[in-house]
Amino acid sequence: MAVFTDVSTEQAQALLDTLALGELQALKGITAGIENTNYFVTTVRGGESHEYVLTIFERLSFEQLPFYLELMRHLARKGVPVPAPQPDAQDRILHTIAGKPAAVVDKLRGGHQLAPDQFHCEQVGAGLARMHLAGQDFPLHQDNLRGLPWWRETVPLVLPHLAPDQAALLQAELAFQEQLAPSAAALPRGPIHADLFRDNVMFDGLPGREMLSGFFDFYFAGVDSFLFDLCVCLNDWCIDLDSGRLDEQRATAFVKAYESVRPLSGAEHRLLPGLLRAAALRFWISRLWDFHLPREASLLKPHDPTHFERVLRERIAKPWHALESLP
Repeated sequence: MAVFTDVSTEQAQALLDTLALGELQALKGITAGIENTNYFVTTVRGGESHEYVLTIFERLSFEQLPFYLELMRHLARKGVPVPAPQPDAQDRILHTIAGKPAAVVDKLRGGHQLAPDQFHCEQVGAGLARMHLAGQDFPLHQDNLRGLPWWRETVPLVLPHLAPDQAALLQAELAFQEQLAPSAAALPRGPIHADLFRDNVMFDGLPGREMLSGFFDFYFAGVDSFLFDLCVCLNDWCIDLDSGRLDEQRATAFVKAYESVRPLSGAEHRLLPGLLRAAALRFWISRLWDFHLPREASLLKPHDPTHFERVLRERIAKPWHALESLP
């Protein structure tokens, strides 16, 4: 991720003191992602080492952040493996560092699985469904800030940077999603992660038998259809990264595992091909925005937007219906 805000050891220790998390031993900037500033934090407390992640929020405001942080606390209390935000003595989990909103959360065990097989996809599918069910009684509301209204605002900003065929595709797909939106709005809804890519999931254990240890980076979360969240996952966990082509074996395993916890409705199955396109469009737009309209950052590495252009073209050319693949 990009490091937008430099944090000194003195600033970090002051926050750790407020949270009673011990003495700072190490502070290391994380160089993956492009939305917030993140640091790995190692402390010593009671003679034992503890690991956390410090996040300084660069786009989200003090007013918006309670939804995300309280959602993480809600899910953690329900047994969903997510990083728990650390409270101060007044039980506040939103803090300030360098004049910006900040949070400190538990660091999950293990590492990423960037070449997932069916076994990994099954675990993430079932875990995603459990997360959806656990969030149904979450009392706060925040719209998915990267949903259709944001697409409408952002597409005109990136169009001047595109070749004619790309611009035509982007405009045509936005029009298609406008038509689909009323049907999608009627699907089962609740808090979703909205960005559960391979690098936002952790596994722990022996190679080949790694077990899911948690989901993290909830800072794109919002209330939207559960199906959209599932489609975001399918477009990352179950594809050939070079071509964007869907791996139907992995996709079928993912959906089957999800449905073992929360069965999809008939309407969700019917709209799955369209929302796979919506999920691809969302990330194509955001990557175009980050690539062509970047912000300054000391370690900014925007993702290649053409990846999700390929994914979108694949989803249009070859619609996938899970019901046709499920046994």
